[in-house]
Amino acid sequence: MGSGSSILGADGEWGVTSLGDMPESCVAAVLLYLDPPEICQVARLNRAFRGAASADCVWAGKLPVNYRYLLAFAAAADDEGGDGGHGNGKRSSPSSKKDIFARLCRPTPFDFGNKEFWIDKNKGGICLSISSKAMVITGIDDRRYWSQLATEESSHTDLSNLRFNFWNA
Repeated sequence: MGSGSSILGADGEWGVTSLGDMPESCVAAVLLYLDPPEICQVARLNRAFRGAASADCVWAGKLPVNYRYLLAFAAAADDEGGDGGHGNGKRSSPSSKKDIFARLCRPTPFDFGNKEFWIDKNKGGICLSISSKAMVITGIDDRRYWSQLATEESSHTDLSNLRFNFWNA
C-alpha cells in the first residue's frame, strides 16, 4: 500500500491511482485531525488536498467557540486603523473559516494599545498580552523596586521590570 494502487479500468486495462484521486471529502475527514500548520503543509501536495484544506468544515473546529465575537472585535479594531500595522484599516471581512482563522492569528490591539489578543496558530487557544500600563501595580513609581524599559522587541514599547533582591526579603 503506497501512494498508488492498481485498479481494473473500464476497458479491462489495469490503471494506476494516486493521492490526487482521493475524494476531497475523504481528505477533509483526515485533515480534521491535524493542527493548522500541518493542514497548510499537506495542502501543498496536490489539488485535492489544497481544496480540502480550504474547506470550512476543516477550519471550523480550529476556531474558538467565541470566534464570532473576536472577529467582530478585530474588525472594529481594523476599521479604527488599530490593526497593528498590518494594513490601512477598512478591510473586507474574511469570508471563509480559513481566512477568519488567519485574521484572528494576527494580534489585535485594544484598550488604547495596552492590551492585545490573538489565537495560537498551532492549537487555536486564545492568547492575551497585557502591558504593565494597563495594570494597577502598587509602588510602580518606586524606582527601588521597578525599572521602566523602552524596547522595540515587544509589541508594547514600554516594559516594567520588577527588581527583587532575595537576600534582603
